[in-house]
Amino acid sequence: MFKELKSAEFRLSLLIGIFIASIITSNLLGGKIAEITLFGIPIVFSVGLVPFALTFPVTDIIAEVKGREKAQEVVWIGVAALVFVLAVTVISVALPYAERSWVTAEQFEPVFGSSLRLIVASIIAFFLGQMHDVWAFEFWKEKTKGKMLWLRNNASTIISQLIDSTVFMFLAFYGASPKYDVAFIISLIVPYYVLKVGLAILDTPLVYAGVRWLRGQESTGKGQ
Repeated sequence: MFKELKSAEFRLSLLIGIFIASIITSNLLGGKIAEITLFGIPIVFSVGLVPFALTFPVTDIIAEVKGREKAQEVVWIGVAALVFVLAVTVISVALPYAERSWVTAEQFEPVFGSSLRLIVASIIAFFLGQMHDVWAFEFWKEKTKGKMLWLRNNASTIISQLIDSTVFMFLAFYGASPKYDVAFIISLIVPYYVLKVGLAILDTPLVYAGVRWLRGQESTGKGQ
């Protein structure tokens, strides 16, 4: 049993499991807005950003070790999981409450009854951002001849996060009210994107460690 847990297949399956768990929890927890202060600057963000930030290094690790096609396959699995969760959530919210239910509509629906527009926007943004990340990672891998893993990781993730943030904000909020014009949407995107870039830079050591772990080797090789 322990030998199976150390196998390459198990390591890959575990990474995919973390990927799926991250995208689902990011949607489930996204309704809570947190505020922290860094260097005296207050930063307001959705707590769903924390697990979502893990999805990009995971696909980069898989793309580096298993190749572009496998990473794209994982993204499609993620989309399928999100659609499944969406369908189950819609059905669950629509089902009538029993008299003996210890959870009321006022407690349940604000958490799980998010508007369809927001959920669809998150799925589309996730798909486009992740697919670009996988493509860009492979593009930079060819350009660097398999070296400079740090560059491939950051160059692909930083642009992909911009795509994800921009697509989601415009699809979810543009035109929702008169004040939600292009300028206002951009003002929403900028602070989120800056925070995402910071997280992308910080995850670089995680990507190096993940690549070593998935390969089952002590090092990723010279030049990386």
